[in-house]
Amino acid sequence: MARVTDKITHLIELVIKDMCYELVGIEYVASGKHSILRVFIDTDKKGVGVNDCEKVSRQLSSIFDVEEPISGQYTLEVSSPGIERPLFHKEHYQRFLGANVKLRMVRPIDGRRNFFGVIGCVNEADNTFELVGELDLVILDIDLIEKANLVVDF
Repeated sequence: MARVTDKITHLIELVIKDMCYELVGIEYVASGKHSILRVFIDTDKKGVGVNDCEKVSRQLSSIFDVEEPISGQYTLEVSSPGIERPLFHKEHYQRFLGANVKLRMVRPIDGRRNFFGVIGCVNEADNTFELVGELDLVILDIDLIEKANLVVDF
């Protein structure tokens, strides 16, 4: 579904920026009439609250009513990234260097799709980063990550 999210990102990125928010990323879960479009926003100021999400949701709903980027029914969810925020872009991995992350790859690497470790060095040239696990170090391609989230220790 990368094509759907790319199309939507292109459609809403400037709108969200003009509203003084950062578009953290988009998830689209296709499931017939129960499909979900999740838009994650953030801000440098005070964090994102319910009123912020509502304001952005109304604006995006108006745009989607006109542009119809997704055919069929879906639910639009706008939220903050939360404490175990999703990571979508190379800049996110750079920003959270040294943080714990769990992730799932699009396809297996050495028989594994699920990984957990600490974000190590990010290589901008080839869009990879080092994931430092308890027993190993793996170099992963950011473009081949299906889903990644920070993991917070309490």
